Amino acid sequence: MTAARIDGKAVAAALRGDVADAAAVFTDRTGRAPGLATVLVGEDPASAVYVRSKGKATGEAGMASFSHTLPDTISEAELLALVDQLNADDRVDGILVQLPLPAHIDANRVIAAIDPAKDVDGFHPVNAGRLATGLDGLVPCTPLGCLHLLKQQLGSLAGKDAVVIGRSNIVGKPMAMLLIGESATVTVAHSRTRDLPDVVRRADIVVAAVGRPEMIRGSWIKPGATVIDVGINRVPAAEEGKTRLVGDVAYDEAAEVASAITPVPGGVGPMTIAMLLRNTVVAAHRRAGLPDPEGL
Repeated sequence: MTAARIDGKAVAAALRGDVADAAAVFTDRTGRAPGLATVLVGEDPASAVYVRSKGKATGEAGMASFSHTLPDTISEAELLALVDQLNADDRVDGILVQLPLPAHIDANRVIAAIDPAKDVDGFHPVNAGRLATGLDGLVPCTPLGCLHLLKQQLGSLAGKDAVVIGRSNIVGKPMAMLLIGESATVTVAHSRTRDLPDVVRRADIVVAAVGRPEMIRGSWIKPGATVIDVGINRVPAAEEGKTRLVGDVAYDEAAEVASAITPVPGGVGPMTIAMLLRNTVVAAHRRAGLPDPEGL
């Protein structure tokens, strides 16, 4: 058996089309496009590429993009002042402060300063609390994208045994909450879990978000399980001086056992930006007192 390859690019493209349709309807109704503000501090190359791609995707979806690039010497007070300014700007429905921030800036303080109604990353404590208690809020983009892929592949997740490997606030914890919300039975595992291979082996659904290249082996996977690989790790390639991207799962091994698996790249990654756009258009509707767009 060879696992079905879950095509995150195709699913994300369809979702982005739906977001563009919803954005156009919103613009017609309100006289303005949904707006996303991105804030990049410093010149980290990976962050800069990511923010540029977000800006491009925002424009392609018919939304307004407001980009703020700041030197890494900016003070925490100056960054907080910009966040206050964006909170007060009615053209801005979503605020994304790209992480990581320089060491002299407290990321938790910056996240807490964002208006929860504009927190399209879903990291604000209010949104984290709403997710944990089953209330509507803005949900972190990567786990929301993972859930979308799982539901497309499996339909109902009720009663499924799910193991989330990783306990970060960005992926692991919100992923567990989303799966609980779908009535799955959820175990959160991590690097200190005893007998981790045995824990993973009983799961119908495996979400790997541990940040270690190819840590989860094929022998850990239950036959017929669905595997979502959130990891993006750069490792040396066969050709000297070159690198390649791999996930947290040993793909070739797992694909011989699983029923379906996301590739790296081309799996979860495209879903993250699609969900950011989705969160922005949903935030715009809620801020305007309109019902959430259907199908998003």
